[in-house]
Amino acid sequence: MSFSILGTGSAFGSRVITNGDFEKMLDTSDEWIRTRTGIRERHTLAEGESLTQLACKAASGALEMAGLTPQDLDYIICATVTADYKTPAQACVIQKELGATCPAFDINAGCSGFVYALNVANGFFAVNPDIKVLVIGADAITRLMDWNDRSTAVLFGDASGAVVLGKGNGLKALTIKAKGNTDYLYCINEKDEYVHMAGQKVFQFAVSSMVRDIKKVVKDAGITFDDVDHILLHQANMRIIDFGIEKLGIPPEKFPVNIYKTGNTSAASIPALLDETVRSGAFKKGEMVVMSAFGAGLTSGAAVIEWEI
Repeated sequence: MSFSILGTGSAFGSRVITNGDFEKMLDTSDEWIRTRTGIRERHTLAEGESLTQLACKAASGALEMAGLTPQDLDYIICATVTADYKTPAQACVIQKELGATCPAFDINAGCSGFVYALNVANGFFAVNPDIKVLVIGADAITRLMDWNDRSTAVLFGDASGAVVLGKGNGLKALTIKAKGNTDYLYCINEKDEYVHMAGQKVFQFAVSSMVRDIKKVVKDAGITFDDVDHILLHQANMRIIDFGIEKLGIPPEKFPVNIYKTGNTSAASIPALLDETVRSGAFKKGEMVVMSAFGAGLTSGAAVIEWEI
């Protein structure tokens, strides 16, 4: 059994931090940041703003596009590593704010969380194809930043992206993988509140896993790269994206990009980029869309989805 995407939504923190702002805070420059990351600005939560608010805004946009209400939902799955509460789950808080009544739970797969959540949702459709599932990727990852560390502080932003899934045959292939690692990308509870990253190691893992996973799902879907119309990569670093495009040998115009204005928004990255691309009118019914992500864990995942709306 499979599913189709019925609607998309996204939201970003309302505070904008530019590279120029970082020039005043750190020993860095706009040129240094842009040439190494491709990022010019990023959004963070403003004072008094919550991740729940971003997630609900993204969810409401997806529900509106799908023509559904929160009461129509059978499940809410939220991929996050920075929930507003340690408990209850961020998905339960979202359920309360939306006024839904369905089961709700979180998953943690780092920046790969959204693809992992799609895989979990697909299991529910295998049992009952007539359900409606809200899948959200939401992270206020800047909560975990050491603002004195220029190697990480300039990379991240806060956002949420959401999709509503319903009955259909849109999902053509999906793969998820994990390779347990606590050395390259981590944040230790209570002992050390900041994200630590071995940049070069993460870079190598990101490119290799992205290329491997995309090749696998395209093959599993029974199509070729010529059949693929859009490829949405996790927006972590423009250098990673460029290396991936080069190794895949696919025309760069098939890769929408928004990292220059968002930074790395973790689990929100792909669904937020998806929503932006959909609302720009770039997708046409019947086109093939590939998604690929990688993140802490180390985790990775990719999917092929035929666009059906």
